[in-house]
Amino acid sequence: MALAPKLEFRQSQQLVMTPQLQQAIKLLQLSNLELAEFVEQQLEENPFLERAAEQEADVERASADRDGADEEPAGSAIDLDSDAAAARAEEALDAPRDDADSATPASEAPEYKSNEWASVGAGGGSSFEDGREFGETLTREISLWEHLTEQLHVATRDPQALFIGAYLIDLIDEAGYLRDDVASVAGRLGAEAADVERTLALIQSFEPSGVGARDLKECLRLQLADRNRLDPTMQAFIDHIELMAKGDLKALMKATGADEEDIRDMVAEVRALTPKPGYAFGGDPVQVVTPDVIVRKAPDGGWKVELNAETLPKVLVNRVYFSEVSKLKCRDADQLFVSEQFANANWLVKSLDQRARTILKVASEIVRQQDSFLVYGVKHLRPLNLRAVADAISMHESTVSRVTANKYMATPRGIFELKYFFTASIASSAGGEAHSAEAVRFRIRELIDGESIEDVLSDDRIVEILRGEGVDIARRTVAKYRETMNIASSVQRRRAALREAI
Repeated sequence: MALAPKLEFRQSQQLVMTPQLQQAIKLLQLSNLELAEFVEQQLEENPFLERAAEQEADVERASADRDGADEEPAGSAIDLDSDAAAARAEEALDAPRDDADSATPASEAPEYKSNEWASVGAGGGSSFEDGREFGETLTREISLWEHLTEQLHVATRDPQALFIGAYLIDLIDEAGYLRDDVASVAGRLGAEAADVERTLALIQSFEPSGVGARDLKECLRLQLADRNRLDPTMQAFIDHIELMAKGDLKALMKATGADEEDIRDMVAEVRALTPKPGYAFGGDPVQVVTPDVIVRKAPDGGWKVELNAETLPKVLVNRVYFSEVSKLKCRDADQLFVSEQFANANWLVKSLDQRARTILKVASEIVRQQDSFLVYGVKHLRPLNLRAVADAISMHESTVSRVTANKYMATPRGIFELKYFFTASIASSAGGEAHSAEAVRFRIRELIDGESIEDVLSDDRIVEILRGEGVDIARRTVAKYRETMNIASSVQRRRAALREAI
């Protein structure tokens, strides 16, 4: 076949990610601290962006120059007031917007009202050529929080243990100590104290040795147990550790029943331990988590969901300055720069607006779905996934995924990351509402804890009981859940019970 040149027309479709769209997506997944840094950088680079206080001062000066004319100043204020009209909070992230060269006048600044729900209890910066951001080339030590969280997800897949464990890790200070008691944590989470104690014991088995201790004595005991050196004599020595600080060897000998040589050996061994194990991780100071969303009990018994205005930057587009600069005669390159910066300023303001509205919508839907948790506690977490929330608020699943990353919600039960509220589900045998996997795990543990030596429940028997309660579950699923909770098989439990009885 002869080769010959020819012309052809082809029609195709492709998705083009404009820089503005990339910026909007990037803003959506930033935490409040990262957002503040990004906005600060934009304020330094863009001459048409100003903080709200600066713009208000310019407006007052401009009004005085116009001899007191009562004219509304032009601007693009983003006032993230949580007590404004609720209708504005119903706009989706992908709602159509105005052209990039226009901005919302100051007199029509969008505001975000808190959403209220009835309760079940009530009736673009610099980058390298390979695409990496500058910050990605920097190195830092792993933080204690990151180190413990990584170990937690390796140690268990139980949603209840992950939920409680994440909360406990947040309470551990930079020295590695848990500065709260189990009873208060259980009360806030609505969980059993035994479950919190069990999860804490799991965390205390992590590295660094001694982490999660509630006081110095417990920290030293954990480290000695890890070295297999916590015998009765050493236990008595730790119980009277204050005598070592006083240098009272005779009192230590009397308390432990050991001779002076053994006491001196134990002193040397304890001094070789680490009293503050958390300091081995991360050189950065621990930062207090600032919630992006605040959930409060409403007067009618429902829930009031509102954005935390302190985390939302208030920026303005200075139209007055743009108007003055546009009148100047300058080169084409300078005019292009002015137009691009003004368009970028408007787009940033609108992106911040979209971000705030989207976070409020997603958080409000999570509160509506997980109302039982807020009222009754962790045992009543509903099965929830990203798709369910996305379908309910008419957004894409990937958008919900970005919103729930690095965003925190302050509730009467504590501060939680939004992604903590998503749990797997198990179908109902009666065809009704699905059951949360966490709730099913809790029920399995409850059944096993209540069994007697004469009636040790097998996995098949547990399946029968759960199906009788409306939970459609397979035997292998029961076995998997039992193993993730570190519960022995029925044969092993029966043997252990017989040994204890003997």
